[in-house]
Amino acid sequence: MEVILAEHAGFCFGVERAVEQVYEQADMGKPIYTYGSIIHNEEVVKDLEQKGVRVIDTEKQLQQITEGTVVIRSHGVPKRVYELIESQGLECVDATCPFVKRIHNIVERESKKGKRIVIIGNVGHPEVEGTMGWSAAPTTVIESLEEAHNFVCGEDEEICIVSQTTFNYNKFQDMVEIFMKKGYNVSVVNTICNATEVRQTEARKIAAKVDVMIVIGGKHSSNTRKLYEICMQECANTYFIQTLDDLHLDLPKSVRLVGITAGASTPNNIIEEVQNYVRINF
Repeated sequence: MEVILAEHAGFCFGVERAVEQVYEQADMGKPIYTYGSIIHNEEVVKDLEQKGVRVIDTEKQLQQITEGTVVIRSHGVPKRVYELIESQGLECVDATCPFVKRIHNIVERESKKGKRIVIIGNVGHPEVEGTMGWSAAPTTVIESLEEAHNFVCGEDEEICIVSQTTFNYNKFQDMVEIFMKKGYNVSVVNTICNATEVRQTEARKIAAKVDVMIVIGGKHSSNTRKLYEICMQECANTYFIQTLDDLHLDLPKSVRLVGITAGASTPNNIIEEVQNYVRINF
């Protein structure tokens, strides 16, 4: 049986950069906090906890900290969180992905011009929540074609559309087309990370030609969930796992080709474990 491992699988640039910064801080022997889990991967978060890194989930928790360093995760945070960290007299290490930071700058600039901001992304996702916190104008989050069809704005209102970096590229294009057909005064900035586009395209191609597809990533990872959805469209035998422990395959002898991809928050060692297990046991 042959195994095809996606070339673009595992840590993306932004995630790898953020994780490295937290590990560097953890070695300095002072109180270290991350605002939210540094990435959506339970194995990495557990390892950091063993090194003394604590996770802050709310601004209320942040207000109770009087010393130490707070690391901003790759997803980014609202502008007010930076201000709160400063007011608490805490050191701030900003590990926001540069591609996410670009969206913050666009949203802040365009909203100050009076434009209504539309974020195409997942409601409640930390990256989307963080981006909303940089807008000085009314902001709407849209994640479905139905919501795009139902969207209504004022006749003279200007709109700036951006996207969550890990959103499905094809779905983003379809939703933008809906806005264009409505005749609104719209400016569109495709802020989907290029690495996300490449990863999704590659996963689709692999899934279309294999008998079984395995997608590895954290259960709370948005980009991994989208990879799974894309692969499911091409391969009915698609499995979503976090680690090798979740892999329970009973493959028939007719299976000749297995594909493997992984989300942007998946460490290489987990990918290698799964790949080696499949090669040896099947």
